[in-house]
Amino acid sequence: MPVNFEFEQSNEYLTTHSGLASIGQLVAQTKIMQRLNQTKLEGVDAPDISNGDIMTAYLGLLCQGKSDFDAIEPFREDDFFSLSLDVKVASSPTLRQRLDMAGASPAGWQTILKEESASLLKIVHAQLTPLAVSLSDGTVQSFLPLDIDVSPFDNSKTKKEGSSRTYKGFDGYSPIFAYLGQEGYCVNVELRIGSQHCQKETPVFLAQSIHYSRSITDQPILLRLDSGNDSKDNLVVCHAEETKVDYIIKRNLRKESREQWLTVAQSNGICCEQREGKKVYLGSTNLFVDELKQWVRVVFEVTERTITKDGQMLLVPDIEVDTYWTSLRCSAWRVIELYHDHGTCEQFHSELKTDLDLERLPAGKFKTNDIVLHAGVFAYNLLRILGQTSLQVPDSPLKKRVQRRRIRTVIQNMIYLAARMVHHARTFKLRFGCYCPWFFTVKRIYATFT
Repeated sequence: MPVNFEFEQSNEYLTTHSGLASIGQLVAQTKIMQRLNQTKLEGVDAPDISNGDIMTAYLGLLCQGKSDFDAIEPFREDDFFSLSLDVKVASSPTLRQRLDMAGASPAGWQTILKEESASLLKIVHAQLTPLAVSLSDGTVQSFLPLDIDVSPFDNSKTKKEGSSRTYKGFDGYSPIFAYLGQEGYCVNVELRIGSQHCQKETPVFLAQSIHYSRSITDQPILLRLDSGNDSKDNLVVCHAEETKVDYIIKRNLRKESREQWLTVAQSNGICCEQREGKKVYLGSTNLFVDELKQWVRVVFEVTERTITKDGQMLLVPDIEVDTYWTSLRCSAWRVIELYHDHGTCEQFHSELKTDLDLERLPAGKFKTNDIVLHAGVFAYNLLRILGQTSLQVPDSPLKKRVQRRRIRTVIQNMIYLAARMVHHARTFKLRFGCYCPWFFTVKRIYATFT
């Protein structure tokens, strides 16, 4: 029989989101408040609540996995929320209206958010784990992966501006993202209407992503794109002097003959018979690209099946062809393995969509949702920094060795942490319970950024 508890309300000040203290310290290391306060919005001359306060408070919401504007209301009387982020908290209508105004103006809040996010990663010396590649000359070189991909947002049964049919078969948006390093820090984002083809305007986005990446790190970059972005325009960007990077881009066969590729593979590839009736050819060849006026290496993986896995013999061989543009001089097998690792960015998409509650964007106006998405990426990087910092010392209660912490884990264990706020002798203290498994980790993280 469970104990019957009595419910009482004390006069002590308790907070359920003490982890925002570390978020406030991280935001304070950027110039986002100053830069946003310097922007001028039509109809907002001398606001009681500044532009910087509006955005920082919204970042505080997003770092709790809340994207809806109405979620700000409970925090208007929350002293800890305003103290930890050093903001005046606006009402829900003010928050919505100010973001609408910012979206309709040429103030460039999106650019400020991306630039300050990249600057923060450099300031805190965020760990960026490279990939080791054994080159054909026997040397080993490290590359930081830069994964660019489109991920549709499902906004079905809404009348939001720009929401239209996506290639996934539902109505919504088709934003494009750029992630740097194996940790998956997001360095660039662009909201797009749902029906926009993934390659449209991508060369410009690609150049911007390379620029932001180089502002963070000097390490060599390896760009990875899927077959939807198989375009000579992207190759031109990768070979241009100011944006030159190594790359792996999966090719789209279009009207190319699979039988012809099988002939090329049999002549130039290495054959591996994985089972009776199934041969896989790995190798590479070179194709001339007119736009570059040079030959470009193409890695191929050609599979020929004459017998199915169930033992059924085929009258006509089944031929499967995968080819990749690449600048790497390593084995074909390694190129294909590196490309398959590109699929990890689907996990990053999932964290943005579900953990930060961003899939169904909160506004009806396209440009407002664009700012929301950029703010979401900034919050995503803040939480990623906390998660990766927590892994630097083995003081957390989670002992399983992992390469990165999921955003949901960071929110649940390091943001939603109950504490009592005490104000005494002109100092503020956070007092945690006698049993708080994450206390030492959170204390260390806060000290790191103070």
